[in-house]
Amino acid sequence: MVFNEESLVKKASYLRITARSLADGMKAGTFRSLYKGQGIEFSGVREYFRGDDIRTIDWNVTARMHHPYVKVFEEERELQIFIIVDNSLSMQIGSGKRTKYEVAAETAALVTIASEMNSCPLGAVFFDGDIHFSTPPKLGREQTMLILSHLDKMKEKEQNGSVLGNAITGAGKMLKKRSLVFIISDFRSADWEKPLTSLAHKNDVVAIRVVDKMDEHLPEVGTAYFTDCESSLVLKLPTASEKFQKEWKSYYDASVHKWQDICIKHGICSAIMKTTDEPLQILTKIFATSGTLN
Repeated sequence: MVFNEESLVKKASYLRITARSLADGMKAGTFRSLYKGQGIEFSGVREYFRGDDIRTIDWNVTARMHHPYVKVFEEERELQIFIIVDNSLSMQIGSGKRTKYEVAAETAALVTIASEMNSCPLGAVFFDGDIHFSTPPKLGREQTMLILSHLDKMKEKEQNGSVLGNAITGAGKMLKKRSLVFIISDFRSADWEKPLTSLAHKNDVVAIRVVDKMDEHLPEVGTAYFTDCESSLVLKLPTASEKFQKEWKSYYDASVHKWQDICIKHGICSAIMKTTDEPLQILTKIFATSGTLN
């Protein structure tokens, strides 16, 4: 699927067709045990009635009460999903047809629509240098359209800085039950490690790192001035220097490896999504496997 300037709200009908396979994969893949109907939990006991399965008899209670009692189980509740989307200035980079944010927005839209198809409550936080939108998990078409419309509106907001850590912390405070959380960002920010690990201790987290080829290799245009998108720091960089290009690539590799190591250590499913990738394919792989996707 190719992302264009048409709004996600207008593309909703087409996205629903695309998201159908993703919705099915969500229930059949790595996180299937989180869904309603995929497991049961003990809720109490009641007196035995003729026709009850004798395998459900609670022998400890029966012995105490001198009358047969059976265990009662309930299906697990529906899966609750939450998405955190980064629109900071570094997400506006794109060396091809799409920017990082456009890829992130399409990814979030597919998760949003697939969640509705599976009757999963969905919440979200969207940010750049500030938190611009947040909503606790809710069910229904109205919530879907609200989230899609704000994904569109975020394209108009481009502020310095990134409050990724604050966004993750805020999401954790909104979640009252264990949820499946998608963080879609380039992780070019500071102070996100502790909030991320804290969130992962209470939830199932999927960290999707959106990257562009310029993250690995800058165009060789001679000596040029660059402004860091997040800190506003101005640097004079010798882009034609082979040594500089190696150091630039080395820095990128080191930051990705550090991010992956943190994810592995804390049980976070991590995936790298390039601006040339199709979000549906990456999401499908996420639900078909676990761990780290390169």
